[in-house]
Amino acid sequence: MKEIVDRLTAWDHAGVPYAVATVIAVSGSAPRLPGAAMAVCADGEAVGSVSGGCVEGAVYELCLQVLETGESKRESFGYSDIDAFAVGLTCGGVIEVFVRLGPPRSVLAAIASDTAVATVTILSGTGQSLAVSSSATMGTTGFSDVDAVVVGEALAMLDSGGTGIRSVRCRPDLDVFVQSYATAPRLLIFGAIDYAGALARVGKFLGYQVTVCDARPVFATAARFPDADEVVTEWPHTYLARTAVDARTVICVLTHDAKFDVPLLEVALRMPVAFVGAMGSRRTHDDRAARLRDVGLTEQELERLKSPIGLDLGARTPEETALAIAAEFVAVRRGGSALPLTRTAGPIHHDEANAKYA
Repeated sequence: MKEIVDRLTAWDHAGVPYAVATVIAVSGSAPRLPGAAMAVCADGEAVGSVSGGCVEGAVYELCLQVLETGESKRESFGYSDIDAFAVGLTCGGVIEVFVRLGPPRSVLAAIASDTAVATVTILSGTGQSLAVSSSATMGTTGFSDVDAVVVGEALAMLDSGGTGIRSVRCRPDLDVFVQSYATAPRLLIFGAIDYAGALARVGKFLGYQVTVCDARPVFATAARFPDADEVVTEWPHTYLARTAVDARTVICVLTHDAKFDVPLLEVALRMPVAFVGAMGSRRTHDDRAARLRDVGLTEQELERLKSPIGLDLGARTPEETALAIAAEFVAVRRGGSALPLTRTAGPIHHDEANAKYA
């Protein structure tokens, strides 16, 4: 909906009623992904698209019905084998669309902002919605118990850039649609070695925006790291000091060379990032920690360093090692114990709000 939010805001400020149709699910071959939106105002103007043209006419009529009744509608559209001219997707897929009146002004403002935000819409009744960022909640679903539950789920989905339908455990008959407006979290891999290639692949699979950085141009090439979004040839500590990081950023130092590691970790361990880990033997770790103390890092700062990096999986290959590293930073970011679930009790998801969805 972000691409049409300026027009929706103009309608809202002018007092013009409007309805929004959003793709909430797709199956098979479909032209638009969940989150694609089309809006129709009371004057008949339409903006956006839910299907690239296949079912826009039918969705337009649904929007007019919602404008008239104020009640939301949830409909599916697919290919019709019986009548080639029937409403349906010629690509053969199926899309599910939810139509409701426009969201509150506070939600529109949140979507239009440059901050990462997720919206949560009740898929029934009037389709009330709220918006969640890392610092605030705007609007309401109309149910205080649902608001309390969905905020945690929305933040978790925002963190990974996820969008989709979720069930609310405290109300089994109620579904919500969560839509994220955020870039993917960053995975910064320092050291253009074979382990970095495997970790880049795992990072992309997990939904990270992956950067590989190394000061050696012969090794730091896009050809060697096709899964990375970016390959940077620069001294690691210089690059880290100038690039954008946030509380979701994961930093993995794979060089295990003091001339790279020490200045890099001196910067990394003082940054507000989610995870900092470094590869190397226990002897390498001890030497590195001593050098970091020598340059002024405190014991509290050193406690943030995960070294040797990775969980004890008995990993041997680069791929197994990448899995061990990724498992550790997922556990750190999600608050997991990194123990087998057979040895733990209680909710599988450690965030209380997320546990409601287990």
